[in-house]
Amino acid sequence: MEVQGRCGARLATALVTLLILTGCSRPSNPPAARKPNILFILLDDLRWDTVGYARHPHLKTPNIDRIANEGVTFRNAFSTTSLCSPSRASLLSGLYAHRHGVTNNFTEFPTALDSFPKALQRSGYTTAYVGKYHMGENNDEPRPGFDYFVTHKGQGKYYDNEFNFNGQKREPVKGYYTTAVTDIALEWLRRDRGGRPWMLILGHKAPHSFYTPEPRFAHTFDDVRVPYPASAFSLQDKPNWIKERRYTWHGIYGPLFEWRKKFPNDSPEAVKDFEDMVHAYWGTMLSVDESVGRLRGWLEETGQLDNTIIVFVGDNGLLQGEHGMVDKRTMHEPSIRIPMAVRFPALTKTPKTIDQQVLTEDMAPSLLELTGAAPLSNIDGRSWVTLVRSGDPGWRKSWFYYYNYEAEFPYTPNVRGVRTEEWKYIHYPHGDGGPDRHIAELYDLRHDPEENKNLIAEPQAAGTLEDLRKELTRLMEATGLSPSSDKMPLDAGIKTALPDQRIR
Repeated sequence: MEVQGRCGARLATALVTLLILTGCSRPSNPPAARKPNILFILLDDLRWDTVGYARHPHLKTPNIDRIANEGVTFRNAFSTTSLCSPSRASLLSGLYAHRHGVTNNFTEFPTALDSFPKALQRSGYTTAYVGKYHMGENNDEPRPGFDYFVTHKGQGKYYDNEFNFNGQKREPVKGYYTTAVTDIALEWLRRDRGGRPWMLILGHKAPHSFYTPEPRFAHTFDDVRVPYPASAFSLQDKPNWIKERRYTWHGIYGPLFEWRKKFPNDSPEAVKDFEDMVHAYWGTMLSVDESVGRLRGWLEETGQLDNTIIVFVGDNGLLQGEHGMVDKRTMHEPSIRIPMAVRFPALTKTPKTIDQQVLTEDMAPSLLELTGAAPLSNIDGRSWVTLVRSGDPGWRKSWFYYYNYEAEFPYTPNVRGVRTEEWKYIHYPHGDGGPDRHIAELYDLRHDPEENKNLIAEPQAAGTLEDLRKELTRLMEATGLSPSSDKMPLDAGIKTALPDQRIR
């Protein structure tokens, strides 16, 4: 037995020596896992349901669908201020609009304000922004948080748009906007970054007005009938400002973002202009889907696909005739719901759909957790990483909405509201009752998801209404916005449908 033991020990020693000599031993310090890259694809004014994976009956978006079908779909994602600039600032900062200060489309993202791109830079990432930035209307200069920055002033044009390339040159780029920004993004991605992880935000103009699809997609949907939605005319229990809005820039009888040349027009024939407008809106998304396919193809070719967090998200929703309106800003479902899908195998290897309510403010903390970067401090959002991976029993059951009246677009009053998983209460701070003009809105989302029946005056809903008013106060105070100190511009100047005020 002793001889066998000595022989066994010698054999074990010989095997270890052989492994070392042949380079097969386990290293004492294994290399650190690579940090994931981030490809953040941001759409402008994209409704939550205008993508193929949301079962759109006519629009096919196979490349976008692959993100959702191979990752996470957030079925109930929301913008807390349905307006481009405030929503984009919330995505970057994790803060509500009243806290980051970008409360309209003409406001800059504060230079000193922290953001997830800045946090990624601090953790070793190289960062880029290409496309529509849309904070600071006439500023196309580079912004903090990005090593490479290509944007333009204002809304941009669908064709031959001028870009400022990282503050070094301004020049028009011939061709279609979606193709141009994709080309610029790919050119940056192909650069040598010395092994550093990267984060790229690609800001599309599409499908923002004025809707201009490429010629090859301009007639794709010509045979699809698009009537006004039924809720366009179910306005008996709505506030007067909603009824009046139909005849303004923001309504179904207005100019429809240059698709109607005679307005206001409430004739039966006017629906054809509405239909053409929706067709064009859909058409711009076909180019976006091709862009997503090109970017994914590059990730696959370079072996980076599964180590890249791909985010597909819209900044806010859009009303397309619901409640007689064509725009955003309001707290109705088509205005506040956004598409949000994330593909990253380290987050989930099997497709998942998340039904809990997630917000624009949740994006920043979630991406920082996934990359291992230090979190932002004192923010309003929370990471959904645990929610996706294992469920989160403590996840939010309610949240509040915030919009301030804009003199430049004077057809929507101040809005504060609360949404739970089952109810929505919309409060207009210039008055909750009294004159019809100031009526609030209350909806049972379980039984009335299209918000056709306003229950604000129903006695059987009085207890729920009181609970929601208290919840709105609680949520506002949690972000430092007490109703008693919520100083907003008065709505006395809100425009009505008088002949000389209908269109801006």
